[in-house]
Amino acid sequence: MVKKHGKKQRARQKSRRTGAAYAAAAAGTTHTHSPLPDMSVIRLVPHGSWRVLDLDLAARLVAACRVGCQPCQKSLAKKMLPDRATLAALAGAVYGTLPTSGMFASSPTREWAPLARAAMKAASGDEAFAAVEAMDEEAAAALLEDSLDHWAMGDPNLGDAVQMLAEAPPRQRPADPMDAFRAAGIEVVTLDDLDLGDDVDAYHLAPNYGVFVGETTTPEGQPMPMLTLYPETEDAGIKDLERRTDWEHWGLHGMPDMDPRWRLRANIAARSLTGLVHVDAEGQDDIELWRASESVRLPAEWWALLDRVQHVLVTGPVKTADPKTLAAAGDAGELLAVVARVSFH
Repeated sequence: MVKKHGKKQRARQKSRRTGAAYAAAAAGTTHTHSPLPDMSVIRLVPHGSWRVLDLDLAARLVAACRVGCQPCQKSLAKKMLPDRATLAALAGAVYGTLPTSGMFASSPTREWAPLARAAMKAASGDEAFAAVEAMDEEAAAALLEDSLDHWAMGDPNLGDAVQMLAEAPPRQRPADPMDAFRAAGIEVVTLDDLDLGDDVDAYHLAPNYGVFVGETTTPEGQPMPMLTLYPETEDAGIKDLERRTDWEHWGLHGMPDMDPRWRLRANIAARSLTGLVHVDAEGQDDIELWRASESVRLPAEWWALLDRVQHVLVTGPVKTADPKTLAAAGDAGELLAVVARVSFH
């Protein structure tokens, strides 16, 4: 009797401490938090790659988060982690609709957020789902925790935003300004229409940039290598970058999103940078913003930082190749930025 009484007392104390019902606390199981939210909206997002989703598990986990029941959150999150389709859909409903992941998001979330937005825009979530499926348990847990922080707020606008974006057609590219000439019966010939041949380099037919290196710090106070772009041709500038990239506006504070398709290429033997490109789904270059015209050996400390971090904050454009112009451009709201991967070769 004494042992049973002690067990009951401990269960009651746990119930008072955690908010769990007495029976659930005694059995170490979860209980139901009412009302359960309607999670059918996550079926609309493509991030689960259209697999079967466990809406009941998602609803119970979100409900537990909204009332702050830690035992249920812990138990249900443990069940959610192996269900990568439901996890991806739960996270995609958040990060597919938000313009940025936010400066307080974990590293796995910041890296995944651009894929989530791209999936929502294209109505195709295979790549975003594959990335979640490939995460180790620690990274998946971080993504889940960040996503639940948003779901826990119970904002009804989140569901509305998901439904609006999910039901919208895939984003179309801006109208071609040459269409007006075509409509008037004027023949228009573009670079895509030309067979340039191997002896013509399309890089020099597009706006070009120069770069200079620098260093910044992450919100956690860690050093981060930085690369700043400045125009080398008259048609280069912020309008060109807005047209050719999905980089976000950046005011020198916080950390922009990481897009794994942007690559800063670095030559190990020469300890130099060779180019800044964007690659398509097949890994082929589809945007080339900068190409080194000569090999410049970088300072050993900056190279060591680049090697350690394996990522670089790319920003620009500033007007001239002068680091002093960076602050002025940031204050004027004239900077775009992205965190790119470093590709050593």
